Amino acid sequence: MSKNWNHDRAAEHIDKKIADVKDVTIKDYTRDMSLESIPTNVAYRVDGVHLYADILNLDDMLNITNVEGVDCHKRTLRFLDQHYRAVKRILDKVDARRVDFHSQRLHSLFTKPYNSETSAETKRIQRAVATAQLIIDVLAETGDDDGQIPAAKVRIGIDSGRALAVNNGRNGYREPLFLGDPANHAAKLASKHNVKGIYLTNAARKAIGLAEKESPEKSALSADEIHACQEAAKLDVTADEVIKDWRDDLEKNPIGGYQFTRQTPPLRDMDISALTPANSKRQEMISLYADIDGFTAYVAAHIDDNAEDVVRTLHVLRAELERVVTSDFQGRRVRFIGDCVHGLYCDGTAQTTDEEKSISESTRLAGALRSSFNLGMERLRSKGYKTGDLGLAIGFDLGIIAVTRLGKKGDRIRCAIGRKVLESENRQCACSGTETAIGQAAYDAGSDAIKKLFGKNRRVANMDYVEATEALADKGDESAKQARAEAYAGAPAIIRADIRDVRPHANIAVN
Repeated sequence: MSKNWNHDRAAEHIDKKIADVKDVTIKDYTRDMSLESIPTNVAYRVDGVHLYADILNLDDMLNITNVEGVDCHKRTLRFLDQHYRAVKRILDKVDARRVDFHSQRLHSLFTKPYNSETSAETKRIQRAVATAQLIIDVLAETGDDDGQIPAAKVRIGIDSGRALAVNNGRNGYREPLFLGDPANHAAKLASKHNVKGIYLTNAARKAIGLAEKESPEKSALSADEIHACQEAAKLDVTADEVIKDWRDDLEKNPIGGYQFTRQTPPLRDMDISALTPANSKRQEMISLYADIDGFTAYVAAHIDDNAEDVVRTLHVLRAELERVVTSDFQGRRVRFIGDCVHGLYCDGTAQTTDEEKSISESTRLAGALRSSFNLGMERLRSKGYKTGDLGLAIGFDLGIIAVTRLGKKGDRIRCAIGRKVLESENRQCACSGTETAIGQAAYDAGSDAIKKLFGKNRRVANMDYVEATEALADKGDESAKQARAEAYAGAPAIIRADIRDVRPHANIAVN
């Protein structure tokens, strides 16, 4: 049997998820509330400061050799592991919260002192700036003594404001997810730039008495401005203390030697929660990112007067996207990153990856994601819920990917790295909410039907499941032909003709 998407199956799941969030409760976050294991139908409005720290030289580590070999991945994972442990120690010391650590990107939150008063916000921002400088100072000293692991080059973005905290994760991997402008703006300040430093949005600058800037992403805080925040925050920890504790911790809990085995497809069977450095996975896979386009603006428009529909929309869409990846196509969801899902896919055997088939099936998976997204939006609207003007941007590529968990026992986080992990995210970021993009490596290794479908710019608009399957099957793609044959098997000829005649033809290669 081929992997496939089915309208009725998707509709049943979507309706079930809509029922889960029929009654949603929105609460203002206060000091006695826990952000752990937030119920599906509950969200908190949280006043806080969001800090994103991007490690700028992860690309350098992944490209340290011409070939993306085992040693390259081992060094990169050690690089991330060492820096994750150091930053986690800092956040614990300053009473901040790690929200997420996704490859090169850390997201943390400052909620103390609690309340939304101006003076409390000022103190939170000053504390975040002082912590940002502490992170920079510590990571500058946490390279390997043998020179194989360099110190991290860090860029930090900070914003302040109200966000919506909801549950993020499934099956024992639950943590809060923060939706809204402050998290998004801080992330944008930190990412997609290559100059080190600490950068504040104009809202955060204004809150601590600094002049607004026409281009805050180009205006790093000066040494004097950072020092003023350090003096006001009076953090009860120094870089030297953190580094000493970090080195002591490494001696007691050394980073294990990374050992890789292959995961026999389907990847859905990969138990990421059981992975350790000595039990990591590595092979040729598809990395796919699917991001709900326009979601931040949608949250900002509804966070005060209709946050309930935000919770409903996110829960329904994200649960359905995960189901398509893991159930319909038997891939593996790595993690949710805000309103984006990162998944992995692979066809083949325990010894080899069938690259051409993996690419074809991932293309149909991308189409299935769009079909489910469109159906989810339709059924939410039919219930009278406000869903805004949302889209789905999808990017994927083929490459050698390592999957493991970082950190020490009892505090491990999942991680998937590889050059094509970064490239698949870049391809997704370049898409609008109607587009799907394929990376160069996957395009080159794909069938002639794949090249025809995506065109010379490797991007296609409005490609849903039927369109992807039919377009590939019509060009002789074996995976798509099998899926089409199974879908039509047993159906009367007139129905088969009707399906082909009414299938969408909005598929447009973006050339």
